[in-house]
Amino acid sequence: DMVSSYVWRGMYESPLSVQPTLGVVAGKFSFTAWGNVNLSGDGYKETDFTLAYTIKNATLLLTDYWWGGECGIYNDRKEGRNKYFHFDNHCTDHILEAGVSYLLPLRKCPVNLSWYTMFWGNDKKLNCNNALVNAYSSYAEISSPLEVQNTTLLFSLGFSPFDSPRNYRNAGFAVTNISVKASRNIRINDKYSLPIFTQLVWNPNREDVHFVFGITLQ
Repeated sequence: DMVSSYVWRGMYESPLSVQPTLGVVAGKFSFTAWGNVNLSGDGYKETDFTLAYTIKNATLLLTDYWWGGECGIYNDRKEGRNKYFHFDNHCTDHILEAGVSYLLPLRKCPVNLSWYTMFWGNDKKLNCNNALVNAYSSYAEISSPLEVQNTTLLFSLGFSPFDSPRNYRNAGFAVTNISVKASRNIRINDKYSLPIFTQLVWNPNREDVHFVFGITLQ
């Protein structure tokens, strides 16, 4: 994909970006590599790996996020920061997240229910003793697609139920993502159509709004 800006669960991450995907499916298992590199040259870089297992309408997921990037200065990696193969729970740039999603196969309006919780890595908060502990940042989402004249509309409502000072920037329950995404294939010729999409995202917790345009090459 190429997107005008990268917005994740209602959170703005980076400007104009390229987002490659590579995946493999074996039976009920799938493994996906996904990345984001912005084109502004400020060093933002993300690489994620997701292992998923699907049985009937339920999917279990385990994701390793790495938002270490380049930090703008390559020497930072030599000083111990931004190292990909640095797996110390107290100072790593990795985050491990477990998730589950379930599709309610309603005939006219299918609904997808999802829950994700970060349980290891760079997701910390201060406890009452002023010590860093796992924040267990969580995100839940309800989404539903709708087909309208060759256009797919995806409506989503997402929220963070607990404190997440680092990743969702909320204290207690907060709605972070109210969005509608419109996807459509633009016919180029008899053999090829170009998928495009637009997405309007509102984050009430941050009092922020985003309007994203994207193109998918496949």
